[in-house]
Amino acid sequence: MATLSAQVRSALDAGEGIVRLAPTWVPRSFLMPGRRLKLAAQDLYALGTHRGGIDERWFASTTPAANENAPPDEGLSYLIVNGVKGPTLRDAIAEFGAEMIGEAIWSKYGKWPVYSKFFDNLGPIPHHMHQSQEQAQKLGREGKPESYYFPPQLNWTGNNFPHTFMGLEPGTTKAEVRACLERWNDGDNGILDLSRAYRLKPGTGWLIPPCVLHAPGSLVTYEPQWGSDVFGMYQSMVEGRRVPWELLVKDVPEDKHHDLDYLVDQLDWDHNVDPYFKDHHYLEPIPDSTLDLDPSQAVDRWIVYGTINGEDLFSAKELTVLPGGQATIRDPGASGVIVVQGRGTIGPLDVDSPVYIRFGELTKDEVFITDKAAQAGVTFVNTGTEPFVTLRYFGPGRQGSSAPKIGDHRKLAAQG
Repeated sequence: MATLSAQVRSALDAGEGIVRLAPTWVPRSFLMPGRRLKLAAQDLYALGTHRGGIDERWFASTTPAANENAPPDEGLSYLIVNGVKGPTLRDAIAEFGAEMIGEAIWSKYGKWPVYSKFFDNLGPIPHHMHQSQEQAQKLGREGKPESYYFPPQLNWTGNNFPHTFMGLEPGTTKAEVRACLERWNDGDNGILDLSRAYRLKPGTGWLIPPCVLHAPGSLVTYEPQWGSDVFGMYQSMVEGRRVPWELLVKDVPEDKHHDLDYLVDQLDWDHNVDPYFKDHHYLEPIPDSTLDLDPSQAVDRWIVYGTINGEDLFSAKELTVLPGGQATIRDPGASGVIVVQGRGTIGPLDVDSPVYIRFGELTKDEVFITDKAAQAGVTFVNTGTEPFVTLRYFGPGRQGSSAPKIGDHRKLAAQG
């Protein structure tokens, strides 16, 4: 059997710095699958009903899923080498560090510190937050900011509740949130009464810092985010289902599990009660005008951009190549790529967006573009009869000075 180094080298050379990745499916025991990830219906509970239905697919992930009774590799992406499942992307990056993710990220983090996923549920999920780095590191974990984009190709139906509650109504007090926690076992603790919901629109998105409450609605969501799976649920019931207290405190020091003041103080109050919450977090796609692309062939749009507390932690773009067209893209760093429509080639690899996937099947819709290949330039060619659409996300420090800022979509609208 070939060594890890030989397997990875073989894949890198065959793909000219681009490697195929196998689908990474993740279940959630407390949620109900939305059935839009193209996974066969008979495979939604392939890991057992005790593990929950599969409602997530993770992309270019080196982050394990923090699920109860999960195997240690749940959430990790695997390379496809010579048509079979090979080593994990985490092990490949550990072996070929800077070549794969760039010297800047490798020297600072020693790993690929981000991942993305499709998140697909039948209904809304509980109002929750993700801890900050300062809070999470008390347990040896990492904080988690995240972002959302709602790809039109997967949102052919909105399912039960295509609205997301975010933050808290301006004027809400900490005492009111504390009272909700006190009522945890009385049924619905009423925390959504303190929030406001936004209707979700395919083709738009949001940027969500840590410590901000949000109850994601039922659109399929593409979520570039920091490489962590910490969270705390602040809603006691959702769609008539009980939310265990343990899901509120799973990433809280044990001596704080019933300290209601500590749990309330985990929330970033200024962000949560911001009266201009939408202005400061809502995203719409913005074409990258710095690229030399023929608009009759392709357009590359920023779909996730902006900073988290002043830091460029992750970002994402949507490339559309029209039938008969092609585009050579030179990115400043590595990216995880998923094909959401059509077929074509990415570098020397043929790719397509499948319509039906069996659990365990190796598809041709996901790749990882290494830093070396990205900076040299990768050509995307549409070989089909419909638009060839890919989503790709980047690690920290890759937006550059020309990237848009949150709210810049309004400038484009004003220009007509």
